[in-house]
Amino acid sequence: MDLFLQQLFNGFSLGSILLLVALGLAFSFGLMNVINMAHGEMIMVGAYSAYVAQNWFDDLFGAAGLGYYFIFALLLAFVVAGAMGMLLERTLIQRLYGRPLDTLLATWGVSLVLQQGARSVFGAPNVQVTSPPWLTGGIDVMGDFTMPYIRLFIIGLVALCILGVYLYLTRTSAGRRTRAVMQNREVAGALGVVTPKVDMFTFGLASGLAGVAGCALALIGPIGPSLGTYYIVDAFLVVITGGIGQIVGTVLAALSVGWLNAILEYQTSASLAKVIVFALVIAFLQWRPAGMVARRNAR
Repeated sequence: MDLFLQQLFNGFSLGSILLLVALGLAFSFGLMNVINMAHGEMIMVGAYSAYVAQNWFDDLFGAAGLGYYFIFALLLAFVVAGAMGMLLERTLIQRLYGRPLDTLLATWGVSLVLQQGARSVFGAPNVQVTSPPWLTGGIDVMGDFTMPYIRLFIIGLVALCILGVYLYLTRTSAGRRTRAVMQNREVAGALGVVTPKVDMFTFGLASGLAGVAGCALALIGPIGPSLGTYYIVDAFLVVITGGIGQIVGTVLAALSVGWLNAILEYQTSASLAKVIVFALVIAFLQWRPAGMVARRNAR
């Protein structure tokens, strides 16, 4: 029972990270219908941002800098990944709207370029980020079941990001314009919303969230140039299962996939669990093609 509960908790924390990655895709894929294969590389950019921030603080403050470098790393990851996302949208993706196959191939090429760039700058071997001292240890719940502070911090970070996205969409004029474009681009444009500007900032927000997810992933394992490729397929799976462009559906799908994967890994193996989850998602989409939460277009 202790091992089963530990698996469920770990699946919840990894599902939270997957939610953060998929939340960005829910914006770019749901808003602009862009299949961005370079989204995974924004995760890699965020992870390496944490590595760079760690080295900066170590050089400037020594061992004392390890206590508070990670807060700066989160901000750095969001800003750098978000800026790269906006640059990508302005220079490439805006020229390919309405051509999904061309967009897929172009962003896949960008992802290969970014991976090779990371190898050239940081090297091909994986690197490790040191966790801050205040994230060392955990809470002993019962028996061998413990909740590490790192995973609790990640869950809290994801909850904070979801709250921030909710407030952005419901309490700011920029968020309301984003919602208008997601519901009906043509009507929003006719009412005066500058849709290209909304596209750029939304793409930047999506990439920034992926960067924060990569920063969080740096706490629980080694990072390398191909880090994003391990999560991009699962993220697309979550977005489609939850419903295209539906934030609530994305949250439900990410947590469901995370828990289901954890339960199946406990009963079988990691690779077989992924196959079973993929088959179950396909079966679910045969029953509900629109996903958990169907989109309602404004008429």
